[in-house]
Amino acid sequence: MVLYDALVSPEILAAINPKAEKINGGKRRGRHSLVQSETTQLLIEKAQTNPVVVRLKGGDPFVFGRGGEEMEDLIQAGVPVEVVPGVTSGIAAPAYAGIPLTHRHYSSSVTFVTGHEAAGKYRPEVNWEAIAKGSETIVIYMGVHNLSNIIGQLQTGGLSPDTPIALIRWGTTSKQEQLTGTLETIVQLVFDTEFKAPAIAIIGEVVNLHRVLSNFK
Repeated sequence: MVLYDALVSPEILAAINPKAEKINGGKRRGRHSLVQSETTQLLIEKAQTNPVVVRLKGGDPFVFGRGGEEMEDLIQAGVPVEVVPGVTSGIAAPAYAGIPLTHRHYSSSVTFVTGHEAAGKYRPEVNWEAIAKGSETIVIYMGVHNLSNIIGQLQTGGLSPDTPIALIRWGTTSKQEQLTGTLETIVQLVFDTEFKAPAIAIIGEVVNLHRVLSNFK
C-alpha cells in the first residue's frame, strides 16, 4: 500500500507495482485530500493489514514535510518505521535552475524557513527581520501566498529592494518553471504572470547566477 503526496511525479507513481493500493494523501492550500490526523490514522490502520506500507513524499520527509509528526504518531501506536531520506526541494529545485545556494563570492550562509506556519505553534511567527540580518541566502518554502508580507518584513530587517529573488515551482520535473526579479518587483511579476503555488523562493545574490549557470545544466 502506498499513501502518496501531491508533489510526487507521475513518473514515480507509474513505477509503483500496479497491484499495490495507491491512495492520494496530497495537500494543497484550501483543498486537502486528507487532513493530517486522517493521514496518520490511515497509516496506522493500513499497517495492521499490510506487510509493507509506504508513505511517499516529495523532497525530504523531515524538512517541512511533517515526517517527524507522522513518525512520532506511528511509533506511539507501536508501528515499526524505516525512513528513507530524500533531497529537499529547497536544495534540489534551485540546483535544477542553476542557482547554487552557497558560493565563495556571494554566500557563505543559508537559512531554510517556512512561509506558511501552523496555527497554535510553539511560537507566534517567524522573525523575518532577524533572518534578513543573519543569512546571505534565504530559502522559503510555501511562501507565495504570503510573499508581500514576508518581503515587507525582510526589507524592514535591512534587505535592499534590489535584492534578487527567484520563485521555482514543480522543481526537478519536466514542468519546472522559474520567475526571477527583485524584492521590489516580484510581487507584481507574480500577479502579472499568474504564477501559482506551490513554489520555493530563493533570496540573495546567488540568484543572479541563474542567468549564467541555467544554460549549462
